[in-house]
Amino acid sequence: MQPADRETIGPDLIDVWTWSVDAPPSSVDRYAAQLSAEELARAARFVREHDGRRFIVGRGRLRSILGRYLGLPPKSLAFAYNDYGKPSVALPGGTPFSFNLSHSADLAALAVSDRYELGIDIEEIRFLKEDIAGRFFSRKEYLTLQALPPEAYLDGFYRCWTRKEAFVKAHGAGLSLPLDSFDVTFDWANEPRLVRLDGDPDAPSNWRILELETPVTFAGAVVALTKGHPVGLRYRSEEDEPSKALRDLSECRC
Repeated sequence: MQPADRETIGPDLIDVWTWSVDAPPSSVDRYAAQLSAEELARAARFVREHDGRRFIVGRGRLRSILGRYLGLPPKSLAFAYNDYGKPSVALPGGTPFSFNLSHSADLAALAVSDRYELGIDIEEIRFLKEDIAGRFFSRKEYLTLQALPPEAYLDGFYRCWTRKEAFVKAHGAGLSLPLDSFDVTFDWANEPRLVRLDGDPDAPSNWRILELETPVTFAGAVVALTKGHPVGLRYRSEEDEPSKALRDLSECRC
């Protein structure tokens, strides 16, 4: 592919792709052919063969989608990682391009922007066996969660958790950023937003949180450093066509 074939997104949108990582053997083989030797070695290290196949499909589809944006063959993409493990693709002249991948159970979700640093998180909703919120949420978030009706607790927990995980991934500091060092909203009374980040009073106006549209058994969020610019999520299909509906999900109770 030539550079003229590159797709652009622009300042008003973040593209979101979702796909199943459970695929027939023919698709697994096709995606495996696009991976690097290091990725194939990682796939082979999984204890369960099923998990290795899921990894191959996730990485192969990631390469296929990114190759479309960058005008490059999927196998030719070379990933770099910061000190905390966040991946990137080096482009000539420092051209801005950001992506982030998340997966849970059989579902993968990818966010792509050619303007903003971003993060995405998707989680399968499962019953909790321990008080994770008490260990990792900020005091304000924990009290908000405890005040929810019992039937809304699980939904509230995963809305908060995915927003916090997406923020950590977008921020790029990995586990060095404590989860209780910032607050996010997650109740139905408030739109998704960052309320506080220790040491950065401008953070709430610079970061944008958007709720991800997911199957009913999942929760998800996208976070982007837009510095106040409003953005919406554009959902992309398996056939690489934009979805009919363009939604800013920070204003949609999906």
